[in-house]
Amino acid sequence: MDDTKLKRAFEVLKEKVQFKPEIAIVLGSGLGSFADECVKIYATVDYKDIEGMPVSTVSDHKGRFIFGYISDVPVVIMQGRVHYYEGYDVSEVVMPVMLMGLIGAKTLLLTNAAGAVSFDLDPGDFMVIEDHISWFVPSPLRGKFSGFPDMSNIYDKNLIGKIYRAASRVNVSIKTGIYLQVSGPQFETPAEIKMARILGASAIGMSTTCEATAANVLGIKIAGISFISNLCSGMKAGSVTEEEVLKAANEVMPTFKKLIVECVEEFNRR
Repeated sequence: MDDTKLKRAFEVLKEKVQFKPEIAIVLGSGLGSFADECVKIYATVDYKDIEGMPVSTVSDHKGRFIFGYISDVPVVIMQGRVHYYEGYDVSEVVMPVMLMGLIGAKTLLLTNAAGAVSFDLDPGDFMVIEDHISWFVPSPLRGKFSGFPDMSNIYDKNLIGKIYRAASRVNVSIKTGIYLQVSGPQFETPAEIKMARILGASAIGMSTTCEATAANVLGIKIAGISFISNLCSGMKAGSVTEEEVLKAANEVMPTFKKLIVECVEEFNRR
């Protein structure tokens, strides 16, 4: 990880906005409108206006930080993440998460749309991430050696309990499982999904684990929620398409938004 580039980006961000968030949120596919609808916005900063920052190239990822309040809780939100499959080095992919931690966030909520690997999951389900597997995605920590960070408890058990309480309050059924990140951008083959199942994965996607790995180094408490958008290759007739994923995400977004708001309120309770 290029510490010089990260430090410069941090200085630029501090110059642009004076705001100390408590909670950081990464919005996954389909959640782009969450910040506009559910946040009392204090300031916005486009990634392109921060020196050295990668810029989102996926159509439904706006590529900016939003600073503001959810139910009086100060938050910073990534309205659109950047992905390894967009051609960036993985150390660049995690820069936004690192910046949110450096600017003051102590808790990170990662969200994503994921495909079901386990037959216990169905499209429309929500899954709390209890652990993860990174599959052929380089570590964001490679390069400048700084020891061997512990990865025993990436996803905070106390936060997982809070997610379940939040889900109960908004009458959302939620499951728990292991998330596996692949590099993308292609969807997986049926044989790869069989292998993922053997490895113990419940759901699969193209983000999240590298961000969690980077945030863990900063001592940030981490939680993750996957929306299950589709059954993976070999689990149903027909092909897997981007349109299918986004259509499913759009259908469940009102519920997902309520869940995120309730999670923020629950995380803030002592």
